[in-house]
Amino acid sequence: MTRLAVLSDIHGNLPALEAVMDDMASYKVDHVVVAGDHINWGAFSRQVMEIITAQKWAMIRGNNEFYVLDYETSRAPEHWSSFTLPPVIHEQLGDTWLNVIASLPDTLSLRFRDAPPIRVVHGIPDNPWQAFFPQTPSETVCEWLSNIPETTIIGAHSHIPMERHVDRWQIFNAGSVGVPLDGDLTASYMILEGHQDGWTLLEHRRIPFDYAPLYAEFERQRFEERCGVTGRLVVEEFRTARLQVHAFHRWLQATYPNQPENNALVDEFLQLDDVRSYIIDEYRDLEARLYRD
Repeated sequence: MTRLAVLSDIHGNLPALEAVMDDMASYKVDHVVVAGDHINWGAFSRQVMEIITAQKWAMIRGNNEFYVLDYETSRAPEHWSSFTLPPVIHEQLGDTWLNVIASLPDTLSLRFRDAPPIRVVHGIPDNPWQAFFPQTPSETVCEWLSNIPETTIIGAHSHIPMERHVDRWQIFNAGSVGVPLDGDLTASYMILEGHQDGWTLLEHRRIPFDYAPLYAEFERQRFEERCGVTGRLVVEEFRTARLQVHAFHRWLQATYPNQPENNALVDEFLQLDDVRSYIIDEYRDLEARLYRD
């Protein structure tokens, strides 16, 4: 039987990746698959790329790889011109690693001899900006997968661990190694085991790790100073394991429409007792549980 470790959404978080690698060693996996978003958000994008490339793991691009590749090119939407993270991530990576990322695939079809093929995507097929969620209607899932011959799907992007069966498809999401968004400050990954009849989730792992080196590197790079409001909210996502950037912008538009963002507004946002009304629908049930707990 083939045994796979599935990782995704490392987001430049080296301490989290190292903790997962240490834990993974006890499972004697045959191969490792990384389903995109290796970089951005965290402070160690280059180091993460060095490790996963040296390990010769199977990997694809996610939407965060597109941010750094397409920023300040004709491919970038106009509103990307205000983004503050890509220049810092470019500096972390350097041209050599940008060129490596430029040549990565956007999807993979894994074909092990002792188990059914697997399709690996970051979000959904042909769209790394959308994701399979537990509550995505089955008919929508079937529409997204209608042209996909593989019946086992590995997706990512949502940062929410999931195993779901829809029609003839089995869909896995390992959660996020580097930026958990379910209130659990641990790195998330999964172990799959393949056999002739399909793939089994052997174990979903949550691994504690030390955030101190990450915050120290943010300080060394002057990350919050250089990335402004977004940088501050990114660090807050690491501190809380909850959505902050997207929720802040929804709150800002609802409360102070057309007002430029600033740190005073971030202070006000972070003092809210309940941010659920500003969380996108797919995360509201999760936020309700977090507040209840």
